[in-house]
Amino acid sequence: MEPLRIFIGYDPKEAVAFSVLAHSIQVRASVPVSITPIMLSQVGCFHNRIRDPKQSTDFSFSRFLTPYLSGYKGWSLFMDCDMLVLDDIAKVFARANDDYAVMCVKHDHKPKNTTKFLGALQTQYEKKNWSSFMLMNNEKCTALTPDYVETATGLELHQFKWLGDDALIGDLPHEWNCLVGYDDCYGAKCLHYTEGGPYFDDYGDVSHAADWYIEKNRMETVSTRL
Repeated sequence: MEPLRIFIGYDPKEAVAFSVLAHSIQVRASVPVSITPIMLSQVGCFHNRIRDPKQSTDFSFSRFLTPYLSGYKGWSLFMDCDMLVLDDIAKVFARANDDYAVMCVKHDHKPKNTTKFLGALQTQYEKKNWSSFMLMNNEKCTALTPDYVETATGLELHQFKWLGDDALIGDLPHEWNCLVGYDDCYGAKCLHYTEGGPYFDDYGDVSHAADWYIEKNRMETVSTRL
């Protein structure tokens, strides 16, 4: 069988977050997984978009290259790096439905703060955080060419205007993208530290920080016992 394809947004400021997330996926997966960081230093030959002042991470736009990087074939999962997986990621892929182009948690997220980690601007828009965890049916995402990702507006990308029809967006259970600090994340399968992860000094005591520190310790001690 082919490994499940998982792409994680990478930002040098959150390198430890990427590693801990990848570890949390690998040690719980019941089948082989292939984890690829989307790093600007590796996609520069076809993605050189000028950084937007509202852009809080390197992968704000490059995430939409996931179908292209998958050869527009099969299913792939994109995830923000400020997450922690607490269950078998194969359960997400088991929900893949060919009727849809993208499947995600459809948050109605209205941030309370005007800034987030490292002083980044906190913006509000329709479908906010939908694109932070996307199960993508790559054959139905061919509109996301490198040229389009390079030139489309942020709202065109993050509000899925490239699909042309919201009916092509399927639902994933809320537990697979639980927004820490906003949602009740008891029993969550994927925690999302969207305001700022515990690896930042100002967020060391954020809700569910202990879960992240436990995972980091397991990774550093090369332990796979859960």
